[in-house]
Amino acid sequence: MSDSNIVLFLIAGILVSQAMSRTVHESAIDEHEKWMVKHGRTYKDRAEKDKRFKIFKENFEYVHNFNNEGNTSYKLSINKYSDLTHDEFVAARTGDVNPSDTVASTETVFQYAEFTDIPSSLDWRTEGAVTAVKNQHRCAVAATEGATQIKTRNLISLSEQQLLDCSGNNDGCNGGSKISAFQYIMQNNGLTSEDNYPYHQTQGACDMQKQASQVAGISNYGTVPPNSEQYLLKAVSNQPVVVSIEGSGIDFRHYKSGVFQGNCGTKTDHAVTVVGFGTSDDGIDYWLVKNSWGVEDWGEDGYIRMQRNVADPQGLCGLATKPAYPIA
Repeated sequence: MSDSNIVLFLIAGILVSQAMSRTVHESAIDEHEKWMVKHGRTYKDRAEKDKRFKIFKENFEYVHNFNNEGNTSYKLSINKYSDLTHDEFVAARTGDVNPSDTVASTETVFQYAEFTDIPSSLDWRTEGAVTAVKNQHRCAVAATEGATQIKTRNLISLSEQQLLDCSGNNDGCNGGSKISAFQYIMQNNGLTSEDNYPYHQTQGACDMQKQASQVAGISNYGTVPPNSEQYLLKAVSNQPVVVSIEGSGIDFRHYKSGVFQGNCGTKTDHAVTVVGFGTSDDGIDYWLVKNSWGVEDWGEDGYIRMQRNVADPQGLCGLATKPAYPIA
């Protein structure tokens, strides 16, 4: 190839690259406008909009490039968190797991240690032990709801707001203080229903009258031996289990579908509930995990399938580090 042809070839490549960059930029502008309408998002001034668009564009391009690469077991999507910085997202939807999560229960022996009748797959939703996905920031009572249903066959949506307002040392269920939540439920002899004490998103004064109208409680709580997916499997085979994960990564934030194998560490900052397990059509073992970020704009109707049986004993995103479960 002559020198002139090489120059022309390089120029053509630069022009194609610039054209593609303009296309992505224009697509991001268009998507941002649509996204603002969908989520009712407005900004106080042009400077704020420009700032948020820059963040949105970075996330949009990341999601676009990730999905186009292929050869992954999961897909991402722009969602209602896509104009937040990492720090803003962490503050809004995760938090430092309460140190009391390491406190052992009065159950000194893991009650499911000898359990062997483990099915190949399980979904506690089909057993009637899981309420609808909620959009309730940091708190979680899903495991208590499940344990109650398994014992009584009566599924009741319990009050997250009661935990937020009344549990005191639970720091508003900050990021995953499941042990504090269980301890409060025991001390209060139970929780009232969500209908009686509905969720309001922010912490307020405890409604003592509603707090006293308990409809379901627990007698104790248990902890799964840490860093063992096999022990966790035994526990989940018997009831939904609360686990702590690192949920602040960009892939987890924008998860849409498939078996999640994303890059994440084990600095746990978010509590979720494992409600089942199985194996995907392409042979990947997974945990079925219920999140609390709503159903319309995150995951598989508010759930995520997270890879099971990974090399790290702590589990994907630290999932096996601090599992705990209520005893109804």
